[in-house]
Amino acid sequence: MSKDTLRIEDAVNETCPWSAKPIAADSLTRYRGEVVGFCNPGCRDKFEAATAHFDKAIADRDVPLLAKGIE
Repeated sequence: MSKDTLRIEDAVNETCPWSAKPIAADSLTRYRGEVVGFCNPGCRDKFEAATAHFDKAIADRDVPLLAKGIE
């Protein structure tokens, strides 16, 4: 089994954080090194989009002002 294989039994949660329904094996992702489950791929994709948005915002904020052209 590949290290990248996501398994429902490794999920840190049993219910979807968006819907509170049970998680599904086809709706898993990895977040901060842990497997996180969702009730369907749509909820998983919504989570991935949200975390990507905030990760980018945090990374952009952490760029030194000089690199942004601000002195």
